[in-house]
Amino acid sequence: MHAEVVRRSPAEPEFHQAAREVLETLAPVLAARPELADAALVERLCEPERQILFRVPWQDDAGAVRVNRGFRVEFNSALGPYKGGLRFHPSVNLGIVKFLGFEQIFKNALTGLGIGGGKGGSDFDPRGRSDAEVMRFCQSFMTELYRHIGDRTDVPAGDIGVGGREIGYMFGQYRRITNRWEAGVLTGKGPGWGGSAGRTEATGYGNVLFAAEMLRRRGEDLPGQQAVVSGSGNVAIYTIEKLHALGARALTVSDSGGYVRDEKGIDLELLKQVKEVERGRVQDYAQRRGSSAVFVPGGSVWEVPGDLALPSATQNELDVVDALNLIRGGVKAVSEGANMPTTPQAVRTFQDAGVAFGPGKAANAGGVAVSALEMRQNSGREAWPQDRVEAELATVMRDIHDTCYETAERYGVPGDYVAGANIAGFERVADAMLAQGLV
Repeated sequence: MHAEVVRRSPAEPEFHQAAREVLETLAPVLAARPELADAALVERLCEPERQILFRVPWQDDAGAVRVNRGFRVEFNSALGPYKGGLRFHPSVNLGIVKFLGFEQIFKNALTGLGIGGGKGGSDFDPRGRSDAEVMRFCQSFMTELYRHIGDRTDVPAGDIGVGGREIGYMFGQYRRITNRWEAGVLTGKGPGWGGSAGRTEATGYGNVLFAAEMLRRRGEDLPGQQAVVSGSGNVAIYTIEKLHALGARALTVSDSGGYVRDEKGIDLELLKQVKEVERGRVQDYAQRRGSSAVFVPGGSVWEVPGDLALPSATQNELDVVDALNLIRGGVKAVSEGANMPTTPQAVRTFQDAGVAFGPGKAANAGGVAVSALEMRQNSGREAWPQDRVEAELATVMRDIHDTCYETAERYGVPGDYVAGANIAGFERVADAMLAQGLV
């Protein structure tokens, strides 16, 4: 089947990798349930229901006309409306969006919250652009996208390069074009205009909660553990915040220029000031932190030993050499805050060494889970307090962990969270597809 995926979608290596990682783990469930194989469900799952590619013209502050590409891949809606973020980054192309959308199918299924899988974005780079330029781009992007989305059809959210500012500009344009206050059409909105408390923190918080559950199954507790965290964006910041709140210590942050190792533990308030307020670099953090922090230009954050590794930056950032470094440093568990940040060879290396490995489709599902809770609040015209959202998130992440763990045991691969997540997500989507006929 993987060869057919490659043939039908050439020159999309990230999508090929995501599909292979899932397909390699489905043999036990297809053997036990031949009706799922007979209905060609796997082939149908690997083909998006709809792929949308469009032009996004906009004008920069100098008056020059720029043109970017916009993407939305609506991959599978068997369990509910398409749900998945928008990524604005120069690396975005159709293959990247398909890989992210394919992963989203299983991630969303694992939440149990009735959402399908989709993803989108653009090769636009918001870094270095003024607020006015970002607004003009977002308005142009939504002028096309609006016709394809809706609270019962497709509900985008944020991702890399798309935060509250971008969601706000897009929501305003959607409202202007449609003349409707349809709060549920986008998630990640501001708390004062239809957003959910806890959404900003959800992916990072959820990843730490998943890691804590993996440790608990091994007879260990999170307090006192030392963690190596990559990235310095939203996911990394709130991963660090939750680690500290639960008694662990984060030693590192990173960006494209290098990484910082802080022996006293990352100073969260300083990091937020540098990254969220000043939009600076981790090197700036090190310069202001003092002697406990060292900036390593161009280095790999995975050179730093720790009990936990929480990759929270981007795809394929942790390779087999990095995995061996972490294993030598005594790593006990790896939990993916980003989407597919660990190469397949590195995943196998961790598993062969007995390291608990939490795949992104399970470990970082907290973000989309709270997005679904935001949709629920929008439907009821409610606004839940932070403590209720965090309690719901904790329940969802515990359920996802237990589902992955128990599914792996049931299909004869105990302790394999990758197989457990893939099989559990596949079964939920496949059963719905089978019940709904050949569509």
